Amino acid sequence: MGSISRAITEFCLDLYNKLNRNAEDTNIIFSPVSISVALALVHLGARNSTAAQIEKVLHVRKAAGGMSFGPDHGSAAPGMDTELRPERQPSLSQCNKDEDLNHKAFQALLVQLQNLGERYVLSLANNLFIQQGFELQQQFLMCAKELYGAMLQTVDFHGAVEAARRKINTWVESETQGKIKELFAPGVIDGHALLVLVNVIYFKASWQQKFEEKKTVQRDFKLNQNEKKPVQMMYQKGRFKFGYIEEMGAQVLELPYAEKSLSMIILLPEDMADGSTGDLGQIESTMTYENLILWASSEHMSETTVEVYLPRFKLEGTFNLNEVLQEMGMTDIFNESKADLSAMSFSKSLVLSNVVHKTYVEVNEEGTVAAASTGAAIVRRCVPLTEVFLADHPFLFFIRHNPSNTILFFGKLCSP
Repeated sequence: MGSISRAITEFCLDLYNKLNRNAEDTNIIFSPVSISVALALVHLGARNSTAAQIEKVLHVRKAAGGMSFGPDHGSAAPGMDTELRPERQPSLSQCNKDEDLNHKAFQALLVQLQNLGERYVLSLANNLFIQQGFELQQQFLMCAKELYGAMLQTVDFHGAVEAARRKINTWVESETQGKIKELFAPGVIDGHALLVLVNVIYFKASWQQKFEEKKTVQRDFKLNQNEKKPVQMMYQKGRFKFGYIEEMGAQVLELPYAEKSLSMIILLPEDMADGSTGDLGQIESTMTYENLILWASSEHMSETTVEVYLPRFKLEGTFNLNEVLQEMGMTDIFNESKADLSAMSFSKSLVLSNVVHKTYVEVNEEGTVAAASTGAAIVRRCVPLTEVFLADHPFLFFIRHNPSNTILFFGKLCSP
């Protein structure tokens, strides 16, 4: 599983760096796994340089041939309908011809994520909304459904753009249990749209050790060296995996969710001796796949008694990813003279009009509700018996699926 989790993490860090360029004091939240899956779905319909650019952005070329979770015997993944006759539905091998992007690896990850157990709710859904009148390739439609559960829907962007917008928003609201209501504001989709990619992820889980509501008190959160704001600060004392990144001057804490299938990892710069907050930028500038894995690894964090102070917070992030994806190297798919989506449609003029991603994360005493519609040394210090983890200033966090080491959500909290 390492190959696909590495690809998703590297994509995550690339995307974070792009989104963070002009967002020094701004909250950020997105789901790299959700966006990666959505782009992999589009890749099913892409050919030639259009496909190669998606592979490069998703970091899957490095992992070519090594992204499968196990031996590929051409069998359906757990939960797939194997009763369909071969002439009506392509086999997985037909849907997975690409050597550079192993769609079955993404599918296997999705199967795992959607079978986390009764104490989790995690639903990930993708839809492609296409202008009516385009003739679609049956192979693409069947593989999109088989591998990604995607149902491509036709709408009339040209003649009834407002009805199309409402249809998309209604689908998103339904898939996220009402948390994401207005993915597309009026005017965002215009009458020239041809293909709109929408992906959502909804997540709800309880902490392994819940915070007691009666211990939540109002405390100041330091927005920067000069500004503070009152927040509802949760508190608990318990045994958690905790580490210290000496070179960064930062603490690392793992807060597991029920049954420890998922965890929230928090990277918190330490307060300076002069009372100022630590440098989040130093952590950001040294975040690589290797460092992120190292900082949050079991080998470099030890279980100890920690007093945890964590603010209640809700974050929402909405991104139109067109410009960012083009900067990252996906240029052809948005260009009518260069886009090659010939595996999706017979039309030569089909281009991707919009890639929109919206995320919602809520952290409280019970746990987390989240929805989205993308080598420093660590030392174990000789410390007092109880560590204090006081998250009263900006920090980075991510929610990780522990069995596969895959990042589901990645965020920066500057202002709860």
